[in-house]
Amino acid sequence: MLVVGSTSTTLVRRCSSQSSTTLLASIRRSSRDMKFSTLTVAAFCLSAHANAFTAMAPAPRFGMQTSLKMSTEVATDKMAALATAANEARGLAMDSIAAAHSGHMGLPLGAAEIGSVLWGSQMKYNPKDPTWINRDRFILSAGHGSMFLYSWLNIAGYDLPLDEVKQFRQHHSMTPGHPEFPSSEHNTPGVEATTGPLGQGVSNAVGMAASEKMAAAVYNTPEHTIFDHHIFTLAGDGCFQEGVSAEAAAFAAHEKLDNLIVLYDANEVTLDKMAEYTQSEDIIKRYDAYGWETFDIDGHDLKLVEETIAKAKASDNGKPKFIKCNTIIGKGMEETEGTNAAHGEAGVPYVEKAKKNIGLPDGEKWFVSEGTREFFTDIQKKNKADYDEWQSTFDAWKAANPELAEQLNNAVHDKTIGAEAMIKDIPELKSGAEATRVSQYKAIQHVSRLVPHYVSGSADLHGSTRNYIDGAGNFGAGFDKSYSGKNLYFGIREHAMGSILNGFAYHGLFKISGSTFLVFVDYFRATLRVAALSELNRVSYILTHDSIGVGEDGPTHQPVETVSGLRVIPNLDVFRPGDAEETVAAMVHSVTREDGPTALIFSRQNVKQNDAMPYMERREGALKGAYIAKKETEDLDIIIIATGSEVQHALDAAESLPGARVVSMPCMELYERQSEDYKESVLPSSCTKRIAMEAGVTGLWYKYASKVVGVDRFGFSAPGDIVMKELGMSAENLSKEISSM
Repeated sequence: MLVVGSTSTTLVRRCSSQSSTTLLASIRRSSRDMKFSTLTVAAFCLSAHANAFTAMAPAPRFGMQTSLKMSTEVATDKMAALATAANEARGLAMDSIAAAHSGHMGLPLGAAEIGSVLWGSQMKYNPKDPTWINRDRFILSAGHGSMFLYSWLNIAGYDLPLDEVKQFRQHHSMTPGHPEFPSSEHNTPGVEATTGPLGQGVSNAVGMAASEKMAAAVYNTPEHTIFDHHIFTLAGDGCFQEGVSAEAAAFAAHEKLDNLIVLYDANEVTLDKMAEYTQSEDIIKRYDAYGWETFDIDGHDLKLVEETIAKAKASDNGKPKFIKCNTIIGKGMEETEGTNAAHGEAGVPYVEKAKKNIGLPDGEKWFVSEGTREFFTDIQKKNKADYDEWQSTFDAWKAANPELAEQLNNAVHDKTIGAEAMIKDIPELKSGAEATRVSQYKAIQHVSRLVPHYVSGSADLHGSTRNYIDGAGNFGAGFDKSYSGKNLYFGIREHAMGSILNGFAYHGLFKISGSTFLVFVDYFRATLRVAALSELNRVSYILTHDSIGVGEDGPTHQPVETVSGLRVIPNLDVFRPGDAEETVAAMVHSVTREDGPTALIFSRQNVKQNDAMPYMERREGALKGAYIAKKETEDLDIIIIATGSEVQHALDAAESLPGARVVSMPCMELYERQSEDYKESVLPSSCTKRIAMEAGVTGLWYKYASKVVGVDRFGFSAPGDIVMKELGMSAENLSKEISSM
């Protein structure tokens, strides 16, 4: 790639003879003293290459200071309209960030042309129906640039009023610091995913693309196409440095998700330094190697951006699309553009000057011209016509496929028969001593039958985690796979699996679970946290081999701190059942919960069944988070609380204690949501002599008990029963501890 010379003559010659991509890259690689402003570049390049720089010179535009409409000739110029909208989106971002004295200005200014093309030309959407099931999805993976998204949602006609844009990062506004998926905390139409942790959004997009492929395979018919949309995501250098994006990219290419279009905002800047300080890879070659179709373009050339995205959409070649959009971070703000200072709010002092430089009215804040509003009104009319045509097709499809239509309606609205009905519909398992992972395998077959839009997958551990849905087929491309398969194979990619699961949940058509060994959950803990704060009830996590009972594999595979580590995540239900019937309740809860995700914790080793108690009572009790598993036969003297595989030890220890009550507590969080009367009936405040037992760290149990028998150290390699006994997880040791109270 040639380096731009220091004279204007050289610049003019290269503007006319080279692509804008080469020019921009050359400029960025010149010394900082030689850095050209984009306005200078525009002046030299206007006659050589018609692109979005034209909107930054004193060229015709919609938003004149007098707010008069442009002439008919200019109003019909789509490229001019898109260029004007790009600059006005820049203005919205600058004004909101300046008002908040907080935010990230670099991306909204640098990627404005990309947004203009997406919402003004290439995306299929209806802002009046932001949850339309066949809309294109857009995820801002670089969530720190959230004013990019809010600006475009307002301009494109979504129900995001300008007053809310003005309240950027303020309490109770619809424009939080990073995009947040609609929940009880925020409801911003057009936000498709919670993003901010870099790499997550671009990986969520892979999950959305897989979900769309699955929906098309399940619901489309030869006569009617219901699903044929694309998934777009805009990501920056940080997203591609995070390893999760690499895992997800490999999965996307392997499963041929050609409905996925990733737009790389390649501005060669990270927060601390210029990107070259920490990266030197050729990202295009990397994505070529994964098996993606790649493009390398000038991200400010509106015509080229539009042509490339249109080509990517039209290409059904089995390859996801990666478009490297070479951009200038903070474009339009001479003092910071092209440097790492442009990333955040360092440009706030220069906002008014920058707005004037790009042709916005002097002194007018949050300006969007009538011409831009009219242009996007026309876009809305065009999109509405496409939407209405789809609705006609959808109506015909429903008439021709009533059963499938009912299934889809239930999937879209996440309807199930409810927990109480579901536990009654699943027959008694009648299990002997068995691992709860095995009980889960039995239960998941019934859950899949009762919830047709439930699917599941594993990070290369189906044989151990036992969450395979029999007879449901395998998802993907090649081999024995199809896109209608309910079993997903993620490979050894736990972090990507977590992000893809969330992507399925965001997409809003399927419930999904993913499995691995519990000890590996920290590989994707960040995704559980985001799912919990986003209230993603459509996702659950099947985590097996839950304690030191794993045995011979040793402490690297024996979780002791992990369950408690999950319990401290707000809004994540952590369910560790003690026998087969509690496992049924756990699985049912995971697919009927309405306000958040569930982590399901299952044992490798066998556990005894509490057959002294009717199976339905165990299920009903487990659905309350805690219940009396064995009632005292004399005056209440002591309460023994246990969970998971330790419930059997509590029951055994209580056999010789007529005043002992055993409380099984498979889910602390669910118990805490019960009425005060119910909680008092299970753990009466009058009985303070309490002991708890779990094969893990003890800290959280002191909320319920004055003494805890647990494992506050790492385990060791030996057969599981020996490890358990040596570390005190036995009825004998529990009895000894009780006798000392």
